Amino acid sequence: MSTAVEDLLREHAPRVLGLLVRRHGRFDMCEDAVQDALLAAGTQWPRDGVPDNPWGWLVTVASHKLTDAFRAEAARARREAAVAALQPGDAPAVPDEDDTLTLLFLCCHPELSAPSQVALTLRAVGGLTTAQIARAFLVPEATMGQRITRAKLRVRATGFTVPPAGAQRAERLRVVLHVLYLIFNEGHTASSGTDLHRPELTAEAIRVTRLVHSLLPDDGEVAGLLALMLLTDARRPARTRPDGSLVALAEQDRALWDAAAIAEGAGLITATMARAPLGPYQLQAAIAALHATAPSTRETDWAQIALLYRVLERLAPSPMVTLNRAIAVAEAAGPRAGLALLEPLAGDARLAEHHRLDSTRGHLLEMAGEHGAAREAYRRAARRTLSLPERRYLEGRAARLGTAAPVTDRAGGTP
Repeated sequence: MSTAVEDLLREHAPRVLGLLVRRHGRFDMCEDAVQDALLAAGTQWPRDGVPDNPWGWLVTVASHKLTDAFRAEAARARREAAVAALQPGDAPAVPDEDDTLTLLFLCCHPELSAPSQVALTLRAVGGLTTAQIARAFLVPEATMGQRITRAKLRVRATGFTVPPAGAQRAERLRVVLHVLYLIFNEGHTASSGTDLHRPELTAEAIRVTRLVHSLLPDDGEVAGLLALMLLTDARRPARTRPDGSLVALAEQDRALWDAAAIAEGAGLITATMARAPLGPYQLQAAIAALHATAPSTRETDWAQIALLYRVLERLAPSPMVTLNRAIAVAEAAGPRAGLALLEPLAGDARLAEHHRLDSTRGHLLEMAGEHGAAREAYRRAARRTLSLPERRYLEGRAARLGTAAPVTDRAGGTP
């Protein structure tokens, strides 16, 4: 199958699935019907050519597949009604509206756990196979298959209706954005395994977020999340060496950063913050833009970044936000000021055992010249991380402090 046909199928698949689910319910049966239609397209289109209306072709074929499936459940009277309403040979009307957002609302159903929301979103909207999702999260395919099946059954048991306008819809959209954020973060810095990046996850997160932005162009937080992803992913080519080892932010070759992605992300967040109510994703994107457009670490506007983190801390408080604020404050006002902000986090159960707390403490202690304490903090962080590239990086920093003369540069920090 050509790349062009494959991209076309991935573009239309979630819209077709969203339409069928909205019309008929039964997410599991609708997904099977869409998969059958995609298989038929993958066989016929390369041979016979792409139809003039590929979206309508897929809707028609998937609808007929669904009709066949409903007929197979003839014992269920309510399914007989659905069969009667959709006769074979009748090409269903293809509406202009895009049901992808409805499908995302379904995949991020509040009754599902976060891992299930992520898996179902990647399967139904991202178009990844169960095997691909399993590889991305380093779990057996059977385990991931069971997770996705349970999620479908849970959605079926609880029922699904499109959230009405207002607070309920806004809350469901917030969950959708959080799920996309989780997918991107796992791709940007894998929580475990031998690779720092999982590009297939970042690519899908950006693609789907871009799609949501096209559906909701006036939503500031959707635009903010897309800008954040673009600006963050732009640094990926410089975050690792050819051997896969991690490169700290201050040591990265900024010429390798994706200039087009930075320009798009910076332009998007600048325009968005000028017109939309301020939100957490916009603030994070503004911080990412300051990093991405600075000529070097030393020339970064750390005072402005610290201020933005302070606003973010008030708007959406979390220990990770405070930790990142401590780094910016240390760069702007000295390591002692940053270390003072870290002290309360040691008692926060959400972060007390997280390797990021120890790695940040090690970085700030190194800046302060306390190399013995910094070395121990790096070692604790190395023991706690499940990421092999991060572990090797932290062990390397600890070893350097144990053998080298005192250093005064700021080569640490978040890659």
